[in-house]
Amino acid sequence: MPIIYLSPSTQEWNMYVTGSGSEEYNMNLLADALVPYLLSNGIQYTRNTPDMTAASSVRQANQGYYDFYLALHSNAAPEGRYGEERGIIAFYYPDSVEGQRGAELIAEELRKIYPLPNKVTTRATTTLGEVRLSRAPAVLVEIGYHDNYADAVWVEGHMDDIAQQLARALTRLFGLPFIYPMEPVGGTVNVSYGTLNLRSRPTPTGTIIANMPDGAAVTVYGEWQGWYVVHYGIYVGYAAAAYIDT
Repeated sequence: MPIIYLSPSTQEWNMYVTGSGSEEYNMNLLADALVPYLLSNGIQYTRNTPDMTAASSVRQANQGYYDFYLALHSNAAPEGRYGEERGIIAFYYPDSVEGQRGAELIAEELRKIYPLPNKVTTRATTTLGEVRLSRAPAVLVEIGYHDNYADAVWVEGHMDDIAQQLARALTRLFGLPFIYPMEPVGGTVNVSYGTLNLRSRPTPTGTIIANMPDGAAVTVYGEWQGWYVVHYGIYVGYAAAAYIDT
């Protein structure tokens, strides 16, 4: 199953014009909203912490293996234009094919909910460290301008919508069906003989990533067409729902 590095902004000094808090605070709220969608879609993640920096987040990510690096930020207009800009920009490194594809998918999904869809764009960059230095394909998405009152209010009031569209973009990137989150429930494998396969995709031909014995305890995060998204031990994958009691 895919695994991403999730890096909400650590910029506690960039304050929202609404007074709701900092960029760091609001982007961590967005990351909180995104996590249930990641789990329900079988996307594993590692997340930075507020005491880190962008540089240390990249260093941590580069010490492991990730399929994608997603940095969550909100923007601010340059001096002299405070409060005058609006829009969303998904940045990617120019030589990264998967980074560009991820940026385009994110922009496409966010255009569906942002009030000014023509202002949702993608842009290649070699200056942003989280994009330039990441070993994994990376996107840094600037979601609105927090010095613009309308944008700040939109971000604050649409956390779940934004999270859902980001997750939809990620499932498209990884070729997975989108599964709306359910309340996580405990489950027990129930097979009369042998083991239950945990697969990389919700299909009988999906790669087997683990074998779950009868009576094995699992956590179920989502359901799609007779398959459960299951957490078993260190593994996350898909298993036939008919063989799991919840």
